[in-house]
Amino acid sequence: MLLEVKNLKVHFPVKRGMFQAAQEFVRAVDDVSFTIASGETLGLVGESGCGKTTLGRAIVRLVEPTSGSVALEGVDITKLEGAPLRSQRRKLQMIFQDPYGSLNPRMTVEDIVGEALDIHGLAEKKSARQKRIAELLKAVGLDASYAQRYPHEFSGGQRQRIGIARALAVEPRLIVCDEPVSALDVSVQAQIINLLQDLQQLHGIAYLFIAHDLAVVEHISRRVMVMYLGKVVELADAKTIVRAPKHPYTKALISAVPVVDPDSKRQRIILPGDVPSPIHPPPGCAFHPRCPYAIADCERGVPGLEKFSESQQAACIRTREIN
Repeated sequence: MLLEVKNLKVHFPVKRGMFQAAQEFVRAVDDVSFTIASGETLGLVGESGCGKTTLGRAIVRLVEPTSGSVALEGVDITKLEGAPLRSQRRKLQMIFQDPYGSLNPRMTVEDIVGEALDIHGLAEKKSARQKRIAELLKAVGLDASYAQRYPHEFSGGQRQRIGIARALAVEPRLIVCDEPVSALDVSVQAQIINLLQDLQQLHGIAYLFIAHDLAVVEHISRRVMVMYLGKVVELADAKTIVRAPKHPYTKALISAVPVVDPDSKRQRIILPGDVPSPIHPPPGCAFHPRCPYAIADCERGVPGLEKFSESQQAACIRTREIN
């Protein structure tokens, strides 16, 4: 297994008072476990604020986990520091949501893409460095002459291609894609998705693909994981989760996806209320205050993921009754 995440938690302290003592915690990621195989794409979906981006950043150690483990090819990177962590980070890269804010405006494309080569000592000579940068730009559909330009000279789609080239520079085994197409036009989204798929087939890269758009996630992912308030509520292969979701929250997400067919009889499930505070999550199942199927037992214990088939798990005590 390429990546194995076990019982990962990321809690941010809420400091108040004169001495700034942490009195409460934002439970952004709360006991999450999953695996990703080599060359696989795992989609990650959920409402804004559910912890998707924090989970992705914790995996690459841009955010420090509170507890749990992140094992990359059997090595727990949460316990590493210094040179050993830098060595493992070469296998882990991230593509950010904002193609405008993720690139340093004062650096040329050559410096942005070449920075990783310098850090990891992958190009000792200047000629080798320039050749590698030209290869990376060509791999993402950009001309080698763009190397001397600055980010402000490019469109959003081109900037995201530069970000992908930067991620590819160190030949990673896994890339965390944090909503890489949400800020782009629809036509450009398709180009970037196709590029990511082509690179995956060529290099065998695995992706954790974070997105809001379930149609995009279904298209690119082999499996899909659904998060709600820091917890995983369903995990299944892409086709199953779209056509036969088990968890009530997943059903509501699927019902919100626009359907092209005007004769479709899909009914939109409107969830009452707002997402609860991650500082004071509800007792038991965090979704029960908004769930149309909730009963008293839903408040008495946090449900774990239950296996319903070889390819589908859901965290709901009433799943067998409501499906």
